[in-house]
Amino acid sequence: MTKRIAFQGEPGAYSHQACRDTYPDMDTLPCRTFEDAIEAVRSGEADLAMLPVENSTFGRVADIHHLLPDSGLHIIAEAFVRVNINLLALPGVPLTQIKRAKSHTMLLGQCRAFLAQHDIQRVTGADTAGSAREVAQAGDPEMAALASELAGEIYGLDVLAREIEDEGNNSTRFLVMSREPDHSYRGEDGMMTTFVFQVRNIPAALYKAMGGFATNGVNMTKLESYMVGGSFTATQFYADIEGHPEDPGVKLALEELDYFTSDVTLLGVYPADPRRH
Repeated sequence: MTKRIAFQGEPGAYSHQACRDTYPDMDTLPCRTFEDAIEAVRSGEADLAMLPVENSTFGRVADIHHLLPDSGLHIIAEAFVRVNINLLALPGVPLTQIKRAKSHTMLLGQCRAFLAQHDIQRVTGADTAGSAREVAQAGDPEMAALASELAGEIYGLDVLAREIEDEGNNSTRFLVMSREPDHSYRGEDGMMTTFVFQVRNIPAALYKAMGGFATNGVNMTKLESYMVGGSFTATQFYADIEGHPEDPGVKLALEELDYFTSDVTLLGVYPADPRRH
């Protein structure tokens, strides 16, 4: 048992923050890509992977929905992490000296008001933690980074301003993936079930497939479609529902879904994060 959790990104990334917040006793393993993080779990190099699936401001993380069904891994938990954006600079540099701020374009866009107020020019970087590392390495006192406070700790930067984002409710939802499913316990805040499916080629198949959830009182919190294999006619659907497959209503709804679909793949049954509500 390695007691290690993999994430995509550099040390100090928000995915790294999610790992530290959710599993503080586990070692973290930074990976270059989502595929690398998944493979680390498959190979046994890591026990878990922390993968972002959606952001409250920017929507879904597109790559993930394509990777999950074929990953061979199982969702065992979810985690909601607040994206607090901080202005990081070289030690001892005052805010008045900062002329430029570097970060991922998404974070730059979320801090327009603060940057405009302080007449700070935006500089696009590949990612948040990488921008913090580059600011630390460059040694330019006029350049700052927008990143997590954890990135500041790792790269030896001072926090000049905390939580400078324009919107105060920006959060990212992560899924925790494991080689083995864990259906052994029920969460105090309820359960979630995630699956992907393809409907049969019959009229109103999606409408009929979804009808079972409505008639059995099952709340579907997410339903998204995406193409399979680059074909406009082959569509796969990703769904999150509240409840456990053994719950009477969920069981009946899934049986009805099965009748109108050509393929259903269960990705995970896991406790709902209390921050979901």
